[in-house]
Amino acid sequence: MANRIGVYPGTFDPITLGHMDIIKRGVRLVDELIIGVTTNIAKSPMFADDERIAMVEREVAGLGDGRVRVVGFNSLLMDFADAMGASVVIRGIRGVTDFEYEYQLTGMNRQLNDHVETVFLMADVSLQPIASRLVKEIATYGGEISRFVSPRVRDDVVARIALQQGQRGG
Repeated sequence: MANRIGVYPGTFDPITLGHMDIIKRGVRLVDELIIGVTTNIAKSPMFADDERIAMVEREVAGLGDGRVRVVGFNSLLMDFADAMGASVVIRGIRGVTDFEYEYQLTGMNRQLNDHVETVFLMADVSLQPIASRLVKEIATYGGEISRFVSPRVRDDVVARIALQQGQRGG
């Protein structure tokens, strides 16, 4: 039987403890998990593509006994899944709002490629409120984000905000 390859796509701007929960659980479902770091044109990222890829690589180092890879992409998810030889897309769901969006997205993706299945993993209850957008907003206003991200990601976010505020003279 061929290896089952899964793709877990996202912008990971920044990668949160919620993302890490899905990654740790997702790697148990597949032989190889490819974390696809993409640019979402609807979002304005705090970190550049290469910075986010490096951040995710650092955070997942040592997970899954070498069965986790981080790959940047800028294409349709189904095209990326095909290029990676994936048969599964893993998506994290925090609540009803996420489900409604993901349900619609999955329907569209099935129209594009019905050979790739989407698997939804519910976020751990303690991690459900975490969203990268909110982490950035809290940090921008000086709030503590260490409950939502790893210590190294916290440092990255705080340093980036300080740099941005310094450039704006604020």
